[in-house]
Amino acid sequence: MELANLSVLLVWGAATALAVALIAFSVDLSRLSGARVDARDAARTRERVAVAAGGDVSPYEADADAVPADAPAAPVPANRKLAGVGMSVTWLAAALLLVAIVLRGIAAGRTPWANMYEFALVGTFVAVAVFAGVNTRRDVRYLGAFVTGLSVLFLVLAQEKFFVEAMGVQPALQKYWLVIHVGVAIVATGIFTVAFVTSALQLLRDARDNGSPVLGSRRWGWLDHTATPVALESLSFRLNSVAFVLWTFTLIGGAIWAEDAWGRYWGWDPKEVWSFIVWVVYAAYLHARTTRGWSGTRAAWFVVAGYACVLFNFTGVNLIFNGKHSYSGL
Repeated sequence: MELANLSVLLVWGAATALAVALIAFSVDLSRLSGARVDARDAARTRERVAVAAGGDVSPYEADADAVPADAPAAPVPANRKLAGVGMSVTWLAAALLLVAIVLRGIAAGRTPWANMYEFALVGTFVAVAVFAGVNTRRDVRYLGAFVTGLSVLFLVLAQEKFFVEAMGVQPALQKYWLVIHVGVAIVATGIFTVAFVTSALQLLRDARDNGSPVLGSRRWGWLDHTATPVALESLSFRLNSVAFVLWTFTLIGGAIWAEDAWGRYWGWDPKEVWSFIVWVVYAAYLHARTTRGWSGTRAAWFVVAGYACVLFNFTGVNLIFNGKHSYSGL
């Protein structure tokens, strides 16, 4: 039990670290929001200096407030220490959460993803790890506030609503398929999470670029410093493609396990039905984007709908319906 208690403390430590990272990323974004305002102030200063020196002034410098809303964003400040702090603390949170998961498994004497509590812990770890890993290849720190925000929410809900003591599992779950089937499902869910954040940000950026009266205000200026909607959509598509392959294997593995445990491959169990619905939604998204030319906001809304199905499959199905998966909380 000491290991289990230590695991709980480490989960709270990871949640705290992610909250700190959330604050750092959020403040960094707020500073980016003021970048264009700072550019206008600098233009006014150049105007005054030029007039005092008797020099010519460019059209933008002659009227700094005349800078159009669709003018190129001011360069991102070179010094983004808070974003760097956010990434460092995110790595720390991932390490703490990984140790917590390992200790949970040791305390329970099995693979640590046999119930909703453990699924939430490992799924959150995967999402954080995917975000941190992608950032090593391209600068996606603008996703940090959203990934860490969701991660804090998931960990707190897991600790407060889904927590169960570390113990063994029923005989039906004492199979190697628990490692394969559920493990792959968790990895897919973590990747779906980061893809959802990317698509949600794409919708915000696209709305701002198209003159949204709300998102066009100065407080949303940080959106000008994110990737373009096209780049965000491309990243989301790649992540969803990988997650979809894993989810397909999840369905296949679940069917094989169901035949071994219950004597049938398919039984219209609520969890089976909703897992298939998730697969259908993402399959439709990938098909529509690759063969029907669906892109932009339509594709992004497809991803949002798919992730809503993923969340309902994890929470609503377990809490509302009774089925063969109910005893495991999965």
